[in-house]
Amino acid sequence: MRILLVEDNQELADWLGRTLRRQNYTVDWVGNGADADFLLHSERFDLVILDLTLPKMDGQEVLRRLRARHNSTPVLVLTANNTTQSRVSELDHGADDYVAKPFEVEELEARIRVLLRRSSQLAQPLVECGDLVYDSNSHEFTLRGQPLPLTPRERAVLELLALKLGTTVSKSALAQSLYSLDETLSVDAIEIYVHRLRKKLEGSDAAIVTLRGLGYVLRRVHRG
Repeated sequence: MRILLVEDNQELADWLGRTLRRQNYTVDWVGNGADADFLLHSERFDLVILDLTLPKMDGQEVLRRLRARHNSTPVLVLTANNTTQSRVSELDHGADDYVAKPFEVEELEARIRVLLRRSSQLAQPLVECGDLVYDSNSHEFTLRGQPLPLTPRERAVLELLALKLGTTVSKSALAQSLYSLDETLSVDAIEIYVHRLRKKLEGSDAAIVTLRGLGYVLRRVHRG
């Protein structure tokens, strides 16, 4: 899952970026509102973590422009102003949630998980596809009750397919969730990861099905 972190305090941004990457998120960072607005025009993100006090363009304007484009990407606001009036104002302007500075990283991570589940229309942390189970809290998969060993890239592909269970996900959407701005986006590499995942799912009743020209879908199948 790909997150855009918009924070002008580089020390905080570096620490937060490292923390989120350890949780297997792909994280891009920008330090001003103008760059954030540009990226949100041109790139796809699963979540935005947005500071309000930014150079070049403040966070409220970034948020206003995002929603004016009818972009429903979840936005988690970081704010130093933790008054009721401020919180209500940000929610009214299109934020999905907020965390007051200073914050505990465990709370931030929990709020991120809730927003990602909500945007994927999941009612609970566990996603089940036959004998394949994904825990959106731990980002881990089990197959027939046993941990499924995955590389970070394999996990990222399977995670997005699980969160969109039964829905077709295009190669480009998978690639954009895997690669940050500092990496070369490779749509062709997705085929390699899908091939490896199919090997690891062999014999189970969870399968990654190719819909030619459209992408991939994770669904339960009945083995003969």
